[in-house]
Amino acid sequence: MEHLRIAICDDDSRDLLQIVSLLESYRHENKAELTYASFQNAIELLVSMENGDYDVLLLDVLMPGMSGMQAAREIREHNSRIQIVFLTSSPEYAVESYSVRAHHYLLKPVSEEKLFPILNKLLDDFKKPEDALCIKTQSSVFSLPYGKIEYIEVSAKKLYFYLTDGGIREVTGRLADFEQGLLKRPSFIKVHRSYLVNLQWVQELRQGELVTASERRVPVSRAAYPQVRTAYTQFLFYEAEELVQDGIGGVE
Repeated sequence: MEHLRIAICDDDSRDLLQIVSLLESYRHENKAELTYASFQNAIELLVSMENGDYDVLLLDVLMPGMSGMQAAREIREHNSRIQIVFLTSSPEYAVESYSVRAHHYLLKPVSEEKLFPILNKLLDDFKKPEDALCIKTQSSVFSLPYGKIEYIEVSAKKLYFYLTDGGIREVTGRLADFEQGLLKRPSFIKVHRSYLVNLQWVQELRQGELVTASERRVPVSRAAYPQVRTAYTQFLFYEAEELVQDGIGGVE
C-alpha cells in the first residue's frame, strides 16, 4: 500500500517537535505506513508543494507572515484532494476553516487523545476505495467519486459531469437517470431543471447563480433559490459545527 504523506507547518518549534514526536509514536504503535515533513512557515510549505504532494496537512492557523488560513486558501485553488487539519489555540476560526474544506480543527496543545483518532480515520479513508457513482454507456463503464463531482449539467440529451480537478466527463443520457440516487446524498441539490450541484464545492451563492470552488458559474433558478439558500446555509453550519465539536472534543 502507498504510504500516507503528511506535512506539518507550525512556527512554534516546541509545538512542531511535539507533533513530530506524536507521529513517531503513532507510526511505531500502529505500524502505520506514513511519512512526514515539517515546516516553520507557510512559504516553505508552499515551495515544497511545488515539487511534491502530500495527502494530509497539519497546519497552524496563526503564523507570522502568511497565516495558515491564507496558505490553505492558496492550496485549495489548485488542490482539492489534500486533507487539511488546522491547529490552533482558539476555536474562533472554526467556521472560517470550513470555507477551505478543513477535515478537522484541533485545539492546542495537541495530544495523543486528540490526534490519534484523526490519524486512524485518515488512514482508513486512505485505504478504502472512494464512494463513487457508476456510469454505464454503450461503449464503456466507469466510476466518478461523488466527492470529486462539482456539478452535473444536461443539455441536448448529453450529460456533463464537471469535476474538481477541472475535467469534464460527457455521456449520453438524461438527468433523471441519476437524479434520484444523487439527491439521496445530503450534499447534492437540484438548483435548476438542467443542473445538479454538490454543495460541498459551492464557494458562493447569490441571486441567480452560484460559484464553485474551481470558479465555474452555475445558474440557480428563481423558483429553486430559496430552497437552495436554506440548504446551503444548513450545510455550512452543520459542517462548521462538526469541526468545532471534533476540535474541542479532547479539551479538559
